[in-house]
Amino acid sequence: MNDKHDQRVRLTIRQLEVFSAIARGGTTHAAAGQVARSQSAASNALSELEITLGVQVFDRVGRRLVLNENGRALLPHAASIVEQAIETEAMFAGDHAAALRLASSYTIGEYLLPELIAAWKLGHPRGAIKLSIANTFEVFDSVASFMADVGFIEGQHSHPDLIVRRWRTDALAVIASPDHPFAKRRPSIAQLGHALWILREPGSGTREAVDSWLISHLDRVQVDLELGSNEAVKRSVASGLGLGCLSRHTVADAVREGWLVEVKTSLPEFRRTLAIVVHRTKRLGSVSQDFLRHCMRSTEP
Repeated sequence: MNDKHDQRVRLTIRQLEVFSAIARGGTTHAAAGQVARSQSAASNALSELEITLGVQVFDRVGRRLVLNENGRALLPHAASIVEQAIETEAMFAGDHAAALRLASSYTIGEYLLPELIAAWKLGHPRGAIKLSIANTFEVFDSVASFMADVGFIEGQHSHPDLIVRRWRTDALAVIASPDHPFAKRRPSIAQLGHALWILREPGSGTREAVDSWLISHLDRVQVDLELGSNEAVKRSVASGLGLGCLSRHTVADAVREGWLVEVKTSLPEFRRTLAIVVHRTKRLGSVSQDFLRHCMRSTEP
């Protein structure tokens, strides 16, 4: 009989898990380490998957496996099915929640999410969270490749595979050492143009916002140091090496404690958007949905 109701399901969770791991790692060797299986077992699972589907899901490029059109169509479904299976296992193991995988840009991940996560954990004491912190474009890659369930970014960016949802706003602040001349008097626009600046590295959401703000109002911006973290910028500014420009969220404690000063300038206030990022086609699990609701309910600090 060819009745579709009599057809057996031949795909397995293991095949889809291995497929998803290969899509992330690019080789069966990398996937084997992620799913705790031997490389031969991972290769067999991929072969069985492709035989079952009747198509190849990767192009073989040297030693690497690159998703082809079939693989790209399968990946969001595979990731959703694997996540639901993990949630089901966790429910009966007594954990009641699969690990929530978050990816965030530095400002949000270091200064906003910890408090939000702590509040959420009060109602989900067994809810495990894995948070990776990177620059905005790496966060996009993590969500697009299903390495993360939810992303948090700074600025207004778009991606064909992702939904970017406005979340909060954030203001930039010019900072200096308490001993810097501008700590006690308002500098002119010309003086700001002749100052030395210590900024985040290109590719970060903060640097993009700072460039947009300063370059549009100053004749020139003399960047003396480019650093890969907010803390490095703050410490370098506090050492008297130059002016900095960061989110007010990142400097609030330092200004309150007195080892940094927010410089009063004639520049108009610059506010940027903080956004939440999810995959366009992947079904979010219940844990991810609950955390998203928690974040959207939170008010501006």
